Amino acid sequence: MQSTKLVGKFMLAAVGASLAVSAHAQETLKIGGIGPLSGGGTAWGLAVQRGVQMAIDEANAGGGLKIGGKTYKPELVMYDDKYSATGGRTAAERLVNYDKVKFIIGPIGTPSVMAVVPITNQAKTIVLSNGYAPEILKNSGKDGYNFRSMNSNVEFGPAMVKWLKETRPKLKKVALIVPNDATGQVVMPTLGQTYKDNGYQVWSESYERGSKEFTPLLTRMMAQGVDLLDLNLNAPGEAGLLVKQARQIGFKGVIWQVGGPGIDEINDIAGPYAEGFMSYDVFDFREPGAQKFVDAYKKRWSGVINAQTPGWYNSARILFKALETAGTVTDTDKVRTALEGLGGFDAGIYGPVVWGGEKAYGVNHQLLNKFWITEIKDGKPHTLATLTPVRE
Repeated sequence: MQSTKLVGKFMLAAVGASLAVSAHAQETLKIGGIGPLSGGGTAWGLAVQRGVQMAIDEANAGGGLKIGGKTYKPELVMYDDKYSATGGRTAAERLVNYDKVKFIIGPIGTPSVMAVVPITNQAKTIVLSNGYAPEILKNSGKDGYNFRSMNSNVEFGPAMVKWLKETRPKLKKVALIVPNDATGQVVMPTLGQTYKDNGYQVWSESYERGSKEFTPLLTRMMAQGVDLLDLNLNAPGEAGLLVKQARQIGFKGVIWQVGGPGIDEINDIAGPYAEGFMSYDVFDFREPGAQKFVDAYKKRWSGVINAQTPGWYNSARILFKALETAGTVTDTDKVRTALEGLGGFDAGIYGPVVWGGEKAYGVNHQLLNKFWITEIKDGKPHTLATLTPVRE
């Protein structure tokens, strides 16, 4: 009996030692995250945070990332950029200089991304971001370490406007209401020209980011005789108020959004006034294959799932695959090459990876994903069409 107890103690000690070695062998890998966690763009910042965290949880549940003969436990270090250039710059400097991260997912929004990219490119830090300015990819070209992991309006805008022209041929004049920041400056030339190319008249006006009262602006809009209001890149908080207030003052035309996905949040804000609202959408939660993702999300969080959440999960999965392929967490040149060579890898959300952008931006760092047009009908989102981006 005594010898049996002694053997048992030795076995427990051996197991404990084995666990200790295993724990010691698993190193932490910091993954930076940047996005708006306050203000009108909060839904998008939470999408970054939660999408990346879901990919991290999944990787850790599977024993971590196997990179170059070692096992790494990814860990998210997330900062709020307040959907601003100043916030993006501060977050990037902190992640690069203080946290010493080599890989960042986010931010979303042109002002923040444009502030982040010069810092991260100089530090040779890989960034998978969103934000529609062509300069995000153009300025750094093939020397850049930044990738755009979601379609910009250059990729989805023409397909959406063409679809609208075919399905709503009586519409003649569009209003583009844009924020008076870098986002608005990017939207107007490209999206405005797309409408003109399809035969529409275009009227536009800007507003101060963070505004909550749009009635005077919308009244001026109605005086122009527009029959279509495009909310383009407006964040969900502001877009929802625009929809609600436009209907409250009697606008009867079509309201839709070529960009800025957040139809569930807009529906919550606008309530019954959202009926008939249509939007660009980056994920269809109603597809049978989406249920696994939804179930995993709801195990951790409640409430509305922003449509960009799967896109950021997808971004993290692509990054993790590139790290494992490159076999290094320090040589970002090798990781960049691995990312560029991931064509055909299926991260489980949008199908095989397709990189494009050579013609439009001078570098194939633009991830091309299918997208949807969604409409609020009887108080709930319904998919109208599935489209593919322009592949240039």
